[in-house]
Amino acid sequence: VQLQASGGGLVQPGGSLRLSCAASGSIARINVMGWYRQVPGKERELVAHITLGGNTNYADSVKGRFTISTDNAKNTVYLQMSSLKPEDTAVYYCYARDYRAIVYWGQGTQVTVSS
Repeated sequence: VQLQASGGGLVQPGGSLRLSCAASGSIARINVMGWYRQVPGKERELVAHITLGGNTNYADSVKGRFTISTDNAKNTVYLQMSSLKPEDTAVYYCYARDYRAIVYWGQGTQVTVSS
């Protein structure tokens, strides 16, 4: 499984961004996709994930502001981020987990929230 993330950038507080992550390869094995983020000096933290059945889970810090979704036709997972705060600044990594619990990672994409 290969994951290609895109969509990061610089945005002002209160603004919005949409991250995309396109999967290719042995995608039939995938049953969960999602996003983590990491700030230098801190552990990578789960932001959101979505299961094959459409169940979603969000970190408390992003509930009500971020929305994860998929486009199965495009094998892509999206993270719509709204009402962004400076503390959302991080490198965001998409991931996929297959039925064997093997985790695949995309390259990180930088999100910077600053005025």
